[in-house]
Order: sequence, then C-alpha cells, then structure tokens
Amino acid sequence: MSQLTINTTQNVNINFTAASLGQRLLSFMTDSLIQVTYIFVTMWLFIGALGVGKAISNWDFWSQAAVYIMIFLPVMFYTIVQESIFEGQTIGKRLCKIKVVKIDGYQASFGDYLIRWLFRLIDIFSNTGLVALISIIVSNKSQRLGDISAGTAVISLKNNVTINSTILEDIEDAYQPIYPLVIKLSDNDIRIIKETYNDAKRINDSELLHKLRLKIEEVSGIKKLSENNNDFIKTILKDYSFYTQNM
Repeated sequence: MSQLTINTTQNVNINFTAASLGQRLLSFMTDSLIQVTYIFVTMWLFIGALGVGKAISNWDFWSQAAVYIMIFLPVMFYTIVQESIFEGQTIGKRLCKIKVVKIDGYQASFGDYLIRWLFRLIDIFSNTGLVALISIIVSNKSQRLGDISAGTAVISLKNNVTINSTILEDIEDAYQPIYPLVIKLSDNDIRIIKETYNDAKRINDSELLHKLRLKIEEVSGIKKLSENNNDFIKTILKDYSFYTQNM
C-alpha cells in the first residue's frame, strides 16, 4: 500500500495509508449490492405488490419514463449524495473503513465529489472498471482518473494515522468519548484551544481556563458535564483526537 502525507491548512502533517485495491473493490461491491437491492425492492413494491404496473402500462411513453427515472434517481446520485453528506464516505466506504480526502489538506467540497462522480462514467461504467483498475495500480497515490482530476485520494482508516503535531492527544484504545459535538470544531479551533489551555496551565490562570471553556461552549454548542474547567477542556481535546482518528 502506498503512503500519503497530507499537509493541512494548519501545517499539520498527517501520514495516511492509501486504501488498497481490495478495500476499494469491496466498498464498490457493497454499495452496488445496496443499490441493486433498493431497485429490486422498489420495483417489487411499486410495480408488483401495489399493482401500479398495470396502470403504468396504459400510460404514454414519457409518463412511464418519468416514473422509472424517479425510481432510479437515488441510484444515479447515490455516490455523490452520500460522499457530500458523510464527508467522503458512502455506506460501503464506511463499512470498509476508507474515505475520500483532498491531497492538499483542504476539506473536499461538493465540486470535488461531483468531479469524481462524473468520471465514474470513464473510470468504471464505460469499460467495466478497467480504466479505474489500471489507474489505481499505476498511480503512486492509488488514484483513479476521477481522483486525479479532483485532487483527491481514498485512504484507509484502519490503524489509520500518525499525526506529527501537537493538536491531538494520546488516547487509550478503550477510550470512550463524552462530547460528540466536538466534531463541529476544526483543526484550527483545536490548535487554538490547546495553545490557550497550555498557556493557562503554565501561568496557573484559572480565569483564562474559564473563558476558554465558555468560548468552546459558544462555538460548539457543547455543555460541560464536569464543573472542573481543566477536566472539561482536556476531555474536549481527547474527544477530538478520538473522532479524528476513528472517522
């Protein structure tokens, strides 16, 4: 597997392992199975069980076409919708623990996912996936043409990252997060929080810790479970580390 080093906008170097060809194929097959199952169940319910098929047979061509387009729309836009909503993952990618990321460290945008989606016509559907297969094998970042055009790569989240920075905390394998809303914070937010926290601890400034806690609550919507500002902020940093490494 090839290694990818991504430099984020906060100058944080993150080392990733590119998703293997096997992981990507398994993800694709999982998503395809979900789509085929959806079509089968929908057609059986809509056309068969509900008896709509007989009525449709009497409609004109365009009316019939409109019905079938509506049925197939979720399949057509399955990938781009899910990657946009779940930040680079579909159900198949989530189950296989892989994810689409930008290779320049920025968060992938809808436009990036759109480019990847459009190139599926060339990469996958025009030649039964041969172009995508060759491109992934040949590319030093395991990219298909859609990835190369969008500036993205697909990474593995299994034993996933080594982060050469100070924004994240060491956490135990059995660590259980408390504040899921911490994912609303950005790398830059966490960097500022940690730097401010360390400064406050160094000079024993309890008032600064209190103000920092209030700011975290304001930005993230998190309400502290602990009355101890120090414990609350440490938990925020650990929870961010947990969710960042287990997305």
